[in-house]
Amino acid sequence: MDGGADGERLAASLTCWLDRLEFVDLGTDEVTARIVEAVSAWAAEQGWRSYRRAASVLPLPPPMTDRHSVLDVACARRDGPPVVVEVDHTDRRRTWEKLTAEAAAGRVALWVRWGPGRFAVPPAPIHLVTCEVSRHSGPPGAGRRHSRTTGPARPAPVHSARDVDPVVEPLPLPPADPGAP
Repeated sequence: MDGGADGERLAASLTCWLDRLEFVDLGTDEVTARIVEAVSAWAAEQGWRSYRRAASVLPLPPPMTDRHSVLDVACARRDGPPVVVEVDHTDRRRTWEKLTAEAAAGRVALWVRWGPGRFAVPPAPIHLVTCEVSRHSGPPGAGRRHSRTTGPARPAPVHSARDVDPVVEPLPLPPADPGAP
């Protein structure tokens, strides 16, 4: 299987795995952490070793060119080249550069892009995995909050089919207290 077909298969598999992911009212960093955790669980399910914050082949920009960028998740597998995964909620050029460098080094590059939709398609050989979430304003000072549910929307509650009498008898009022002010 060539790298392109392998990458497409892996992207589809990770998409199915993430389709089960649910959370409510999380901050941006919490969502990213939850997705990174899910990617690591997906890798473990495949029988692979996974490493969080693994060193990338791409050096950091000046003045730190002696150090390397990090990957959200890197996976070692017996049956093919390593798999690298970046998780982002925005379109970052640096992510594309990093994943392109990883692919050039022989790794399968997957980009998990999460948010409310309208995801930019990265250049080949990067394989896009999307994770759509809803967002809303949180309490003052808390920033945006994000939620993701996988089940169908909950239907409105069923109302009583019993007819209600539109004419209501007024309740009698108690007699006025003659000593009240």
